[in-house]
Amino acid sequence: MSASSNRSKGDKDPAEWVPTRSAYVCTYARAWVQVKHYYNLSVDSAEKSALQSYLAAC
Repeated sequence: MSASSNRSKGDKDPAEWVPTRSAYVCTYARAWVQVKHYYNLSVDSAEKSALQSYLAAC
């Protein structure tokens, strides 16, 4: 990830930011879900909806 890409992401969740390269969106969404599950973290409705959309397209 480039420095400028990392700055644009900041602390945004998948409802607000995904990688610009479409080939990485599925990988990013899967990793996000794995981390949330592993650490038993909550997911808000916008985040959940975005993740469902991204993963359905994988």
